[in-house]
Amino acid sequence: AAVLVFLVFVRWLRNDLMWRLRNRLIITYVFMAVVPVLLLLAMAGLAGYIFAGQFATFIVTSDIRSELKSLEAGNSTLADALAARVQKIGQSNSTALLAVEGRQTGHQVAAWLGDRPVPGSNPSVQVPPAFIKGNFSDVVRDQGQLYLRAVARVPAGREQLSVVSSEPLGESLLQKIAADLGEISLYSEELNLAEPKPQTPPAQRKGTTKESPAEITVNGGLGPAAEVQMGGQNARPTSVGKLPPATGRFDREVHFFTTVSLVNWEGRDRDSTAILVVGTRSSRLYDQLFSTLGKFASGWATLLGAIGLSFILIELVALLIGIRLTRTVTRSVAQLYVATQHVNRGDFSHRIEIRSRDQLAALEGSFNSMTESIRRLLAEQKEKQRMENELAIAQEVQAQLFPKEISQLESLELHGFCRPARTVSGDYYDFLPLPPERLTIAVGDISGKGISAALLMATIHSAVRAYTLEAIPTRGIPLAVGADVGSSAENLPMARAEVSPAVLVRLLNQQLYRSTPAEKYATLFLGNYDGRSRQLTYTNAGHLPPVLIGRDGSLRRLDCGGTVVGLFDRLSFEECSIELHQGDIFLAFSDGVTEPENDFGEFGEERLIDLVRDHRHQPLPRITEIVTAAVDDWIGGREQPDDITLVLARAR
Repeated sequence: AAVLVFLVFVRWLRNDLMWRLRNRLIITYVFMAVVPVLLLLAMAGLAGYIFAGQFATFIVTSDIRSELKSLEAGNSTLADALAARVQKIGQSNSTALLAVEGRQTGHQVAAWLGDRPVPGSNPSVQVPPAFIKGNFSDVVRDQGQLYLRAVARVPAGREQLSVVSSEPLGESLLQKIAADLGEISLYSEELNLAEPKPQTPPAQRKGTTKESPAEITVNGGLGPAAEVQMGGQNARPTSVGKLPPATGRFDREVHFFTTVSLVNWEGRDRDSTAILVVGTRSSRLYDQLFSTLGKFASGWATLLGAIGLSFILIELVALLIGIRLTRTVTRSVAQLYVATQHVNRGDFSHRIEIRSRDQLAALEGSFNSMTESIRRLLAEQKEKQRMENELAIAQEVQAQLFPKEISQLESLELHGFCRPARTVSGDYYDFLPLPPERLTIAVGDISGKGISAALLMATIHSAVRAYTLEAIPTRGIPLAVGADVGSSAENLPMARAEVSPAVLVRLLNQQLYRSTPAEKYATLFLGNYDGRSRQLTYTNAGHLPPVLIGRDGSLRRLDCGGTVVGLFDRLSFEECSIELHQGDIFLAFSDGVTEPENDFGEFGEERLIDLVRDHRHQPLPRITEIVTAAVDDWIGGREQPDDITLVLARAR
């Protein structure tokens, strides 16, 4: 039943209460104005409590350190005086000095000259353990009791004088510290303040020389009734003082604890911990903290309270203003909602009544003007969608024309790349493997961009593949470059033969000239590579001359050929051959690589060649990435001006 009620409440909250924008904005203002204040107050209260507890423990530990410093200074003075007396009048006459010092200070004083105790030493103070090499001052545990203990070592003639002063860390010292603070409880493992345990001689100690620190657990809070377990056993507390009475309603109790590291005087290093729990009131800590301000302390407290109250009032005023502004905003939003319902039904004659002259009114006017042009925009959107669909189909068809899997030769490594400037590309490249160990490389650039260039590119692609892979009939076609077609050729029998690059480009020029408009033409580089002889026979029909970069960095341009194809009738083209040596790189490119401009001019062939030459030992796809990244950096944030095509081949 409870789960069902909760689900119904959540549904009502989401569908009814939170549906209205006004309610959401009000809740937003509550989270912005109220929740942060509550969080700040909670953080301030927690931080204040932690600070008060830390400050209370700091006062106690500071008093203990102060007592320890005083004990150390007195012990050092006593050691110097005793050393001087021992050297002057002998050890036996130093008894009075130790006795007088112990009676005056109330400390336990003992001294040793070498390994011999000085007469008059307090017998309850044992010889310093071996791990204490020089001067020493700290809180120690000795025979089940805690002491503030200081050790001073000074030379006395040929021997060393060791003087130890101790002050019990018990009820009298804690009572002195707690006089102006509150209640102090000291917990220590196996602590016995009534009577000391008999000391175990070093020869009877067993086990390791260093114990593991005892595990400490505090249960029941940090008050005087706290149960503290150290090493799995309840620790015995020493409690002095009492909690001071409250001075007002907001004078809260503060209980906090800290740890005190102990040195085991019975022959081990620092291996145990005592817990010091302090209970006091915030007013006592306030008096301690602001004692230097005197009568001005209450004034500062009043000022801080006034600032806090002002902050709360400002937050309330901001919340009220936000709710009022919400009503203004949501009224305009409601009118816009009604108007959108009319538009959703196809009613573009509905107009919003504008009542004010502000930004919301401008929004309502903008909505009215928007409905007047929706019909035109819808018509344009339909036309644009039709064009995008056609372009997507053209792009998909054109993607099938580029080589998907490049057949690598044993002596030649190949790679091609084309990135259109628009949806479809006017650039063209192809690799046509021919058995045995031969290959045709074609690279072209169609005049113009867009669909018309893509269609002409598809025509050239089909013609080159047909003439190359299927061969052509020899009747009426000269097989040598520059040969004329005589009338006697008509009587030759039909045969099929492979065509040289120059003849193939000549045939392609005739086909494009007769089947395309006068302004349409293309540049084309066509080469046949023979892997057995490592010869590349090529012709270049107006394309940017590819370059052959030698393994030593030398450069050769492949510019043998003629003009563009499809622009003039009855053209002849030259063809040349070049040998590719191991490590040579063939580079063909379109003007989309070299002609992009920025404020420094064109990208240029020289920069392209330098990039390929510098990275000629990299894999061909990596060289392509380097070049295209350099072109993109050169263009910057502007649109890519032309199709980018790169064809790379490396002799192996």
